[in-house]
Formats: sequence, C-alpha cells, structure tokens
Amino acid sequence: MVSVVLVLQLALWVVSTSAFYPYTPQWLKEKEDFTLLREARRSPAVWNARDDLTFRIEKKRTQENQSPALLAAEQAAWLKHKFKHTRSGAPVNAVEKRASQYTIMDATESSEAMAAGINQDGNDYSYFVKAGLGSKGKQVYLLVDTGAGSTWVMGSGCTDTSCSTHTTFGPGDSSTFTDAGKSFSVSYGSGTVQGKLVTDTINVAGISLKYTFGQASKTSDVFSHFAFDGILGMSMGQGDSDNFLKTLVEAKKLDKNLFGIHLNRASDGSNNGEIKFGSTNPNKHIGDISYTSIGSKNGDWAIQIDDMAYDGKKADAGGVLSYIDTGTSFIFGPPSLVRKIHNTIPGSSSSDGLTYTVPCSSNKTLSFTFSGIDYKISSKDWISPKDSSGNCTSNLYGHEVVDGAWLLGDTFLKNVYAVFDADQKRIGLAVPADSKGGSSSSSSSGSSPPTPTTVGLTTVTTTTLTSGVTSQPDFSTQSRGPPLGLSGHETGSTRSSSASAKPTESTKSAAPDV
Repeated sequence: MVSVVLVLQLALWVVSTSAFYPYTPQWLKEKEDFTLLREARRSPAVWNARDDLTFRIEKKRTQENQSPALLAAEQAAWLKHKFKHTRSGAPVNAVEKRASQYTIMDATESSEAMAAGINQDGNDYSYFVKAGLGSKGKQVYLLVDTGAGSTWVMGSGCTDTSCSTHTTFGPGDSSTFTDAGKSFSVSYGSGTVQGKLVTDTINVAGISLKYTFGQASKTSDVFSHFAFDGILGMSMGQGDSDNFLKTLVEAKKLDKNLFGIHLNRASDGSNNGEIKFGSTNPNKHIGDISYTSIGSKNGDWAIQIDDMAYDGKKADAGGVLSYIDTGTSFIFGPPSLVRKIHNTIPGSSSSDGLTYTVPCSSNKTLSFTFSGIDYKISSKDWISPKDSSGNCTSNLYGHEVVDGAWLLGDTFLKNVYAVFDADQKRIGLAVPADSKGGSSSSSSSGSSPPTPTTVGLTTVTTTTLTSGVTSQPDFSTQSRGPPLGLSGHETGSTRSSSASAKPTESTKSAAPDV
C-alpha cells in the first residue's frame, strides 16, 4: 500500500507542484499491476468510448480508462491557477506527415441569428465552437471558456507536439494578418502557452470583427489530448488578449452585451448545444429566466448560491459565491461544504474529504438554489460510472479552487440554460427546453457510462508537417493528460504594456426535474 501511495503522490506532484493530493483512487487499488497501467498509457489504444462506437486514438491517453476521481484531482490542480487572481528546439533532419484523430460530437447548425452550435468531445468533458480566422476564414475549434480572459490559437510557427496535432494559424493563412508587437503568456498549472498578440478578423456565430488575440508559438503538450485548437475567453475580466466581449460591444455588433449557453449531454443523442450572442433563445429554455447579480469584482462570472439539497433535503452549503465556468468539467467546493451536501446523501462516504463514494443505484437529483429558485442536477451528471470494483463516485469534489467558493462546471451547466449578461452584471438560469436527465428516467444512472446515439459524432483528422524525431512518452508531466475541461486564467504575463427575445425575471416556481 505504501508504494502505491508514493506512486500516486509522484503522479499528482508532476501535474502541479503547487498542489498536493494524498489520495489513492480506486483504480490503483484494483488487481491490475500499476506497471501494466503505465505501459498501456505508452501505446496507441483503441478507445471504446461507448459500446457501439470504436475509434483509433493516436498520441493521446485514453480518457475513459481514467478514474473520475483522479481526473477531478488533476483538474483541481489545473484550476487553482485559473482562479489564482481571486486569492488575497534542436534541428531535425527528417520531416514526416503525422495525422491525429479527434472525436467530435458535432452540434446541429443553429437557425438563430448570431448563434452557433457548441460541439463537444462525446464525453461531456470539453465544449467548443467553430471560428473562422483571417481573410480566408480558416476554421479552428475554440474552447468556450467563461473563466478565461484571454483568447488564443495555436500558431503556424509552433513546433511543439500539441501544435503538430492541431489546426494552426499564421500569416500565410491571411492577407490581413498583423503582428500587434506584443507578447502574451498564459499559465495553466501543467504548462504555459506563450506567443505574440496578432490582429486579424475573427468570425464566431456569424459575427465578424477585427480582433487582437494570441498566436501561440509554445504550448504545453497537454493540449494534444483535446480537439480544440485554442481558447475563446468569455470572462468579463481582462486577459493578455483583448477582451472578446468588450471588443464585440466596441464594434457595435450587439444590441445587448450578453450571451446564452445551452450545453448538450452526450448520452441524450443529437447535439443541439448552442451559444447565442446579443439575446437569449426562448426555444432553448422552459419558463422564465431567473437572474442573480454578479458578486465578484474581478470580472468573473460568479454569483451567490443560496443552498444545495439532495432529494429535497437542504444541506446548508450555500451563502457563498459560485463561479459558473463552461471550461470546467466537474464541480469543486470547500471541503466543509462538500461534506455537508454529501451528508444528505444516504450511503455516501469519503476517506479524505476530496472524493466521495455514493450509491450507484441512486436516481435522485441534487438541487442548487439561486435567488430562491431550485435547479435540479440529474444523477446522470453528478454520479460517475461504476469503476471495476463496482463503486461510483460523486462528481462534486472537496477541493477549494477559489477561497470559500464553489466552482460549478459542466456537471451543473448541462442541467440549465445559462445567460451571461455583461451589461447588467448578472447571470440568468432557466430549465433547458430538452431536459432529458430526470431522476425518474433510470434507476441505474450511475451503473455504466452513458450511451449516446451516433448522430453527429464524427472523427476529425488533421495532418501537419512535423519533425521526424519521435519521443517515447513516459509517466511525466508531458505524457499525462491534463485535467479534463481544461481552461485557464492568466497567472503571469510577459505582455508589454500598452494595451431578440428578452429574458424575464422570475421570483417563483422551482425548476422541474431535468
């Protein structure tokens, strides 16, 4: 047991030296020898994401083989850097073509003005939109990240492994490409993205404008595990690049500086996720939108949560800020508050206060209350699939990413329609129109991975000229994938200085099961 703990401690330490998690997930206690697991990570594998889908994944770890608890611990380390501001190459002789495949669950095309489908990876881990860059409208995928202030894309001059597996952008792709003469740097805990700021045309959701964003010349290898080619920063805070929302307003592209988001759950089948700018989409939600004023002064999308409950039993876990973040997969909170919500769940237990085992048979909802309205979270989302020992893990983890606050990621957002209103400094929530995650839909929601239909699920291949030199992956920072739902708020910068449906407010009617 001692050796297992030491191995795990080393694994977590190399993810981020600023965070330490003395936690042994169930997958390390199982019969498989750890060496076999390590060797499995070193070889390309066939990823059986779902029973009816098989894809060849190259140069990426198999996310499905990871313990949800370990993924959450890794993500917590990653996210500590994201919200830190809220705390008081050798020459080569050969060139070869190297292809990498990414699984993408394409969103249906939106018929709304100033709207775009939000694609995802088929696992509910990351959500991204298509963007056109430059005079030729070169298409890239950008992670939609309400917790990030900077926007960047991998540059054509980048020679890092992650860039070699993605679509890149550079002066050869656009006649209107301009070097802004400034550098940028974004820290993600597991690595840094660095490069220069450039100015060119960006087109998102049919909105085209001149924009200054980052062109990365150096990226962490962790990005080779994800389909997106960069990040679209949707925070109100200032990052290293120009603020995207502010640029939209200055370009007079929007009547109202707000956007509405609906995230798809892969197991629901066809992906109808959407982001709409300037107004909400009444077809994406049921009933009124209830608003809560922003409680953060740092430009973060954070609102006060009243309380949480399990099957109607209140936990007294509110009265603090909740950061609403599309770039985070799970839910994190102060250990004391996470313990309170799990104390209301019969059969839940934890040995460390970070990860909680919960009954796999539970089909009850959790509810999160904002401005007196309850929003119910399906057991499809808050309970993980069974591990090989038959145990299920809660997707609410006891790690305080932001001091004294909750961090609500996609586990929460899949169960609501969310409106981010920069004009009124508020967040609106409503029940999504296509709610399918109701607690009565299945009595074994946590017993096995969700099985989506094959509608809209494609495999995207990008081919890039890269160095013929190959490296053997090992159990290190580079070979380990990043925490899922990665995103990042800047913790350091090398940038030189310079520089129409209307939502209705609701005060009653709790949300139905979703």
